Amino acid sequence: MSKPRRPLHLDPQAFDSFEGAIDPAMRLQLAHDSARALLSRVRISTDPDTVERVLAYTRENGVGELAEMWADAPAHTLPGAMWRLWVIHASILADPEMTAHAYRRGASELDTIDPVVAGVRQPTGPDDIRALADDILRGAFMGDLSDALDRAAAYCRIEAHGVTTLVGDAEIGTSATLERAVVLADFARDLHACAALARAHRLT
Repeated sequence: MSKPRRPLHLDPQAFDSFEGAIDPAMRLQLAHDSARALLSRVRISTDPDTVERVLAYTRENGVGELAEMWADAPAHTLPGAMWRLWVIHASILADPEMTAHAYRRGASELDTIDPVVAGVRQPTGPDDIRALADDILRGAFMGDLSDALDRAAAYCRIEAHGVTTLVGDAEIGTSATLERAVVLADFARDLHACAALARAHRLT
């Protein structure tokens, strides 16, 4: 599977703006080290507001330079997984109305356990989908990382199906939208693999 390219714009309509880059080995090592350090620091913090400050910063500043450094890491690594979580979070916040609409469609049509795993209220509105975005990141820092990755993978599968269905119904239909569905499907597979690695304590 080819690695998704780095997004220049993180709104849901701009998943087609991923472009590749090859960085030095040191940058890759820094990506791994920084992802581990961030998770460890938040998890061992005695300040209960630490995670909320991380979420608030993410909402106000987007993906940021740290997560951008993770963009070039292999998909099935800790920085690769964290980058995907950040992209999902940013894309939801950029257009919660459209995201919720696609999620509702996907959840209503998929005959799978994914809506239960994702854990968002039905029917899903913009506030619910924004809450899901925060909950997934919060779970990565405070809960079981593998569970958070499974939730993110389930969300991506539902959203990808919803977007594809809406395109098929001609409700929406741009190259960016189609690219978004492809990237979401790729993210779902990568995050599912990362969740399995995390569960086996092999996600590094």
